[in-house]
Amino acid sequence: MEDSNLKNQMREKLNILLTGATGYVGGRLLTALQQDRFKIRCLTRRPEALTSRVAETTQAIYGDLLNRQSLDGVFTDIDVAFYMVHSMGSEKDFVEQDRLAAKNFSDAAAVAGIDRIIYLGGLGDSQAALSPHLQSRQEVGAILRASGVQVIEFRASVIIGSGSLSYELVRALVERLPVMITPKWVSIPTQPIAVSDVLEYLLAGIDLDCDQSEIFEIGGQDIVSYEGIMREYARQRGLTRVMIRVPVLTPYLSSLWLGLVTPIFARIGRKLVESIRHSTIVNDKKVLTSFTIRPRGLQTALAEAMQNEDREFAATRWSDALASSGGIRDYAGVRFGNRLIDSRVVKVDVTPKEAFTPIRRIGGDSGWYYANWLWCARGFIDLMIGGVGMRRGRGNPESLCVGDALDFWRVEAYEPCKKLTLFAEMKIPGRAWLEFEVSENSDGTTIRQTAIFDPIGLSGILYWWGVYPLHALIFSGMLKNIAIQSRISD
Repeated sequence: MEDSNLKNQMREKLNILLTGATGYVGGRLLTALQQDRFKIRCLTRRPEALTSRVAETTQAIYGDLLNRQSLDGVFTDIDVAFYMVHSMGSEKDFVEQDRLAAKNFSDAAAVAGIDRIIYLGGLGDSQAALSPHLQSRQEVGAILRASGVQVIEFRASVIIGSGSLSYELVRALVERLPVMITPKWVSIPTQPIAVSDVLEYLLAGIDLDCDQSEIFEIGGQDIVSYEGIMREYARQRGLTRVMIRVPVLTPYLSSLWLGLVTPIFARIGRKLVESIRHSTIVNDKKVLTSFTIRPRGLQTALAEAMQNEDREFAATRWSDALASSGGIRDYAGVRFGNRLIDSRVVKVDVTPKEAFTPIRRIGGDSGWYYANWLWCARGFIDLMIGGVGMRRGRGNPESLCVGDALDFWRVEAYEPCKKLTLFAEMKIPGRAWLEFEVSENSDGTTIRQTAIFDPIGLSGILYWWGVYPLHALIFSGMLKNIAIQSRISD
């Protein structure tokens, strides 16, 4: 206990410089560093992008790694710096940009005399002919070490986590394509690692007791291929996928294909495919003797990524995020991660309590305020295919509790006069929620009604768009009538 307290006290005295805080791993690392109560200075070209994410003890300052002069004074009083940037998405020569950025960063760090740089690079046999991306990742590590500052470099392959490039690629391919034409590179061995394990290593690098620069290769428990990752994802999602391998599919053609069926830009896809074509597994095992961390296997990493999607979705007020881009308005058919969303708003000149009254009474004998015969027809169809149908009704006509059955829904979240979230228990190719939120405004109350659908595979996507015209009619009419009822509710 005393050792733990001493460690925490020492950590609170350390000043950390973090680059890449607006990126995927860097953003999660920022959260972890703040939870560990470090004093952090974030270097970014867009400080305003971090305003809502930094703690009171965290600074967000401007700096451009491609401009050496902008780094003057950045390293003052810094003990440890994290180098978490790359130029993979750049339209320019990303190798040259990475080279210049690393040189500027390491020169400024050396002049300031900081103790340590921690860098996340790319895994791959340095003796083999690597892709330009992997070569650049390893060259950056060499440039940082050449400064004379101690560098702890972690080399990782595929990072599995909700929102990571590799995970989003796998998810999009498996969800959208029942049959996949796959090139040879999907069978190349790799050693995927959970993002949570990567963060553990990066944080442990701060306290690592060593006197010189070190390179650590890190990976999860399993050596698999991209095909193996896709098959495990499909298994956990309950999907059957057919993969037909073809002997020739160039990185250029593969990148165009990825750009067509996934959210990845073609130029990023091409660099990614070129890297995937090389085996990326851990050969140097010294990380096992230098750290007590024991990474997860693929099955656990994917399961955690899927669970985190739900957690992050629930924790994020996505309606506020949408509204911030253009005020309070309707959003029909937009995407939020893997989910499809239909969100509608109406303003009423009543109190939040009055606006929430018809929402609190929804379902059962009160019905759904618009086209009740269609709701009953949907319930009958659900009953015929083995679902619960509408026969359950609701228990108390005036009050709700989390866990209550409500026709073919179940109450997942309930805040009186504020929020009601219903989870669908009908037979559908995915998961669905219906949510109502009530908030006060200067003229009365805003009611937001949102249908959320997490499709499973192509059938789920086709289902959403197939019934969307009908849903648009029903949801629009329901919200309109809820507004009317709010004005006459007792």
